[in-house]
Formats: sequence, C-alpha cells, structure tokens
Amino acid sequence: MDLGLTGRTAVVAASTGGLGRAVAEALADEGARVVVSGRRGEVAEKVAAGLPEAIGVEADLTTPNGPRALMDAAYAAYGHVDILVLNGPGPKPGPAAGVDDTDLARAAESLLLAQARLVTAALPAMRERRWGRILAIGSSGVTAPLPGLALSNAGRAALAGYLKTLAAETAADGVTVNLLLPGRIATDRVARLDAAKAEREGRTTEAVAAASRATIPAGRYGTTAEFGAVAAFLCGAPASYLTGTAVRCDGGLVRSL
Repeated sequence: MDLGLTGRTAVVAASTGGLGRAVAEALADEGARVVVSGRRGEVAEKVAAGLPEAIGVEADLTTPNGPRALMDAAYAAYGHVDILVLNGPGPKPGPAAGVDDTDLARAAESLLLAQARLVTAALPAMRERRWGRILAIGSSGVTAPLPGLALSNAGRAALAGYLKTLAAETAADGVTVNLLLPGRIATDRVARLDAAKAEREGRTTEAVAAASRATIPAGRYGTTAEFGAVAAFLCGAPASYLTGTAVRCDGGLVRSL
C-alpha cells in the first residue's frame, strides 16, 4: 500500500528513542522528511543522520517557547509541516493517593500543555493547506487506567479529551486527529517499569516480565517496528477518513472493544 508520504514533512516530538524514534523511522521509510527532536540535540542529530532525509533539533517541549522553537526549525528547514506526532516522556510511577501538586503540574506540562502548544503552532498552516495529520502517542491507560501510574493516567486522559474535541473541529479542513495507544511494547521505559515493580515486590525483573506477558493474548511484548508501522498508516493518505479515534496496538491486552 502506498501511504502517500513521499515529500511530506513530519515533526515527531521526543523522538530520540523509544516509540517516538520508532515512529520517526517508520515515516522516514515511507518517504517522509522527518524532524527528529529531543532535549539532547546531539542525540537528535545522530538519529536524524541515520534516516534518508531528516534533521535533528534540540527542543525542551516543557518550556513555554520550546514547542514554537521546534516548529520554527521545521518550517525553516522544509517550508511546511504536514504531520505532527505528539509524544512526551511518561511521568514517574506511583499511586493516586498522595499525589502532590508539583508532580501533577509536571505531568500536565509534559503530557498536555506541551502537546497543545505544538498543535497551536502547527494547525493553522495545515488548515490552510487542507491536509494534515496529528497523531498522539498515548497509552492503553487512556482506555483502562493502569495501576500505579496515576500521573500518566491523568495526563494522557486529559490529552485524549482535548484531541477528541479538536478532531471534530478540524475534520472538514482535511486534518485528522487520532491517538495511538501502546500496550506493552519492548522499550527502555517498559523495562524500567518492570524493574521498578520487581524491586517493590522482591522478585526478579524476568519474573515480572513473564507474568506481564502472560496477561497479553499475543503472549509477548510488541516490537517498536510493529508500533511504528501502525503510526505510519494513521499518518498516511489512505487514513483520510479516520479521525477522532484511539487505536490500540497492544496484542489484545485491553479486553474491551
């Protein structure tokens, strides 16, 4: 299937590793010009150097001017932005009881405010061109809140509500807005969460991972390449009538439709 991404420009937030990098690589493989971003500019440049046509940009999206600076760099390099992939690091794990104001504010800053600022910077030109894709990398916690991840559950659910509202406002302009929700994908963050749980429970990390895999109908963690492939489709031309949805890539982990 031709996804129609050749010559399109994609900005992928927080794409120096993990799921963000997987999406950047998948879009590049489909012919898109990619803006790789991260707080460590040298890493962003290294990742970009390994893609067919890409630039690396240092960007701290949790600062008020960070999102605008990232979009300005993309416009300066490529003239326009067709695809915006929203992504941000997950907050620290922990229960809902006892969450303090500082941690909650940080979660809102990275998972909602930064993403909304990126949309504000990218959307007007997409509407004018009457073509755009906004895709957020979320979490299965949007559908079924995950135990021990209160801050992530709160921030990502808030972003989902914002984007669902946005999708209805932009559909007639040719701009789709969707979420892609990973389950247990084999990333460094998932490995860290498994290790933290193992330490809390006095078990080995492998025992925790094995128990986690047993809850997934597919019987394994997903790969980043599998996740990236779904993201590329959602950003492509054939997905033009798909908007306002949350698509799960989770091996059947969440048992609801």
